[in-house]
Amino acid sequence: RSAGRRADGIAVQDRFLDAARLAALAGCARVRRGRGDFLPARIGSGRELQRRADIRGDSICWLEEPLFPAERELLATMEAMRSILNRALFLGLEEVELHYACYPAGSGYARHVDQPRGRGARRLSSVIYLNERWREADGGLLRCAADGGELRDIEPTGGRLALFLTEGREHEVLPAARERMSITGWFLGRQASGLPR
Repeated sequence: RSAGRRADGIAVQDRFLDAARLAALAGCARVRRGRGDFLPARIGSGRELQRRADIRGDSICWLEEPLFPAERELLATMEAMRSILNRALFLGLEEVELHYACYPAGSGYARHVDQPRGRGARRLSSVIYLNERWREADGGLLRCAADGGELRDIEPTGGRLALFLTEGREHEVLPAARERMSITGWFLGRQASGLPR
């Protein structure tokens, strides 16, 4: 399935996950949280990593082995998408990395870019929303700068996929009235500078 066409560096596809896959992945996230796999997210890189809940309020859990079947299926889907994107857009994408992101009610992530300074492996950012029965009043929008400079607001509706070209693209997560869950990740290319990710 192709993502919604729009020539501003951002694409959104509704029902990327059907109801069964959405419920299965939301269930995986609940199990992982229950057993303590989620850790408070930090900002910065290397030795400068720090927890700043005033800037970034989520907790995260990387999708790494051992995986649940629904997670393995999602990774296979994203790998297939990587191949399609390479054939269609010549992006040179070599791998995919994904993590769960859980924002408690009232928390968000201030305006930022997804490429730490001096590191350019992340080419395409992705967000898959796991929020069931999300309403407009719940908030939690992804606010993303489009190529023309205007801002696009994307509601975190369950099953929705948002993709955007990573380099230099500022975006933020606005606070939500209730817990907000997603799987966030990146399609990675070769590290141009030769530095590790």
